Amino acid sequence: MAGFLDRAKEQAQRGLTQGKQKLDDVQAQRAGGDLLKKLGAAYYAERRGSGSPEATQQALQALESHIAAHGDAFLRS
Repeated sequence: MAGFLDRAKEQAQRGLTQGKQKLDDVQAQRAGGDLLKKLGAAYYAERRGSGSPEATQQALQALESHIAAHGDAFLRS
């Protein structure tokens, strides 16, 4: 009986770990999408004359930092 409970506990722990990883992936994709949207908005504002090159550069740097940390998979979804 103890072996069954140990296996069940191990399987439940594995499921929790996989669920947390999936949640982290989804959150990273959403954050990447938000950063990409901010870059687009900054670029658009700059081209329209109401934004600055500095704001566009900051948005680009934030996006590049995110890509370095989490990858660029969100760009393909």
